[in-house]
Amino acid sequence: MTLCVAAMLALAFGCSKKSNGNGGGDVTPVDKPKDTIDLTPSPIGDVVGKVIVGYQGWFAAIGDGSPIDRYWHWAQTWEEQPSPTNVAIASWPDVRDYTKTFPTKYANLNNGQPANVFSSFSDQTIDVQFKWMKQYGIDGAALQRFNPSGLEGPVRDAMAAKTKIAAEANGVKFYIMYDVSGWKDMQSEIKTDWTNKMSAYTSSPAYAKQNGKPVVCIWGFGFSDDNHPFTAAQCLDVIKWFKSKGCYVIGGVPTHWRTEDSDSRPAFLSAYSALDMISPWMVGRIGNKSESDNFYGSVNRPDVAYCKAHGIDYQPCILPGDLQQHQRAHGDFMWRQFFNMQSVGANGLYISMFDEYNEGNQIAKTAESQDFVPAGSSFVTLDEDGTACSADYYLRLTGDGAKMFKGLIPLTPTRPTPVK
Repeated sequence: MTLCVAAMLALAFGCSKKSNGNGGGDVTPVDKPKDTIDLTPSPIGDVVGKVIVGYQGWFAAIGDGSPIDRYWHWAQTWEEQPSPTNVAIASWPDVRDYTKTFPTKYANLNNGQPANVFSSFSDQTIDVQFKWMKQYGIDGAALQRFNPSGLEGPVRDAMAAKTKIAAEANGVKFYIMYDVSGWKDMQSEIKTDWTNKMSAYTSSPAYAKQNGKPVVCIWGFGFSDDNHPFTAAQCLDVIKWFKSKGCYVIGGVPTHWRTEDSDSRPAFLSAYSALDMISPWMVGRIGNKSESDNFYGSVNRPDVAYCKAHGIDYQPCILPGDLQQHQRAHGDFMWRQFFNMQSVGANGLYISMFDEYNEGNQIAKTAESQDFVPAGSSFVTLDEDGTACSADYYLRLTGDGAKMFKGLIPLTPTRPTPVK
C-alpha cells in the first residue's frame, strides 16, 4: 500500500470518540487535515517512507579495547566504574543478549546476576543491536557524530567504521548525523571532517541514499541557546556546501522552526528552508497523548503545510517517552504519536532514540521489571505502571508503527502490540 493510500485511510477514521483499548478511557482523535493526500515532495527512498532511529553508539568501558578505554557515558567520572554515586544513565539496559559485558560497582541485580553494562565498541554488541533493527522492522540508523576532535575523536571514528560493518552485515541503512552542539569551529571543521573521513562511507551499499544522493543530517542549527551560537548565514553556508557535494541534507531543527520563536533563533527561516528534509526536535516538548494531540493541531499540521508548499520533506520525531518520568503509559504515548504523524502526512519518521539510556528515551532492550535492575537502585522499569512489558517491547512497538506508516497494517489509534 502506498503512503497516499495510507493517508486516505487517515481521513476515513474521522473524529468520532474511540477507546484506546488499554484501560485508559476514551480519547477523541484530533481533526484530520483535508489536504493530506500525496504530500511527498520526494519519492520513496532510504529516508522518505522509512522509519529511522537515532543511534548514539557512545557507550564504552575500561578493558573493552576502545581508544577511549573509559566508562564513556555510563558514568559521570569516566575513569571509574559506574555506581550509585557515579551514574550518567536514567534507564538500566537489559544485557542478556550480549556475550561480553563489563563490571560496575552497583549491587547485583535483584535476580542475583551481576550488574554489568555493555560496550558499544564491542563487535558483538553493535552487531546484535543492528540485528534488532532488522528483526523489528527498523529501516535505518542515524549515527550521531559530535565534534570529532579531542579525546572522543578516535572512538567516534572507530564507531563509524563499526556501524558500516554492522549495517552491511544486517541489511540496515545508516547515515551520518552531525550534532553540532558546542562545536566552536563547526563551520570549517565539519566540511573537513566530511571531506577527509565521513564521505568515504557513502560508497557503502548500506549508506542511505535519497533522490539518488547520500544522506547527511545536521542537528542543532537555529537553537536559541548558548550551545548553538551559529548565525543563520553560517548555517546556510554549511547546508549549501553539503548540497554542492551532492548530498541530501536533513536538518534536526528546533520545534518552533517555522515560527522562529521559543526554542528557535529569529531570522532563521531562510536556512531551514534550504534543507531537503526538516526534522523538528520533540524531546522534552511532549510527555503524554494529550500533548501529542495539541502539537498535531498547533505545530505538525502547519509544519506539513509549509513543507508541502516549499517542496521540503518532513520527518517528525517519535518518542517512546522518558521512562524515569513515567511518560510511557505502556506504549500508548508512543503509539499516539505514530497515529498522529501518519495522519498528518509525515514523509518519514525519526525515533528519538535507539540507545539513549542517558535520558531514558531508548527503545533498545531495557530492564523489564525490578528483577533486572541493581538491588537498592531507583531505576524505573518497563512495568512501572503495573503492566508487564517484555524487554524488547518498544522495539516491537516501533516495528508495528513502521508497518502502519507503510500501510502494511491499517491506521488505528489503538496500539496493536501485545506487551509480552
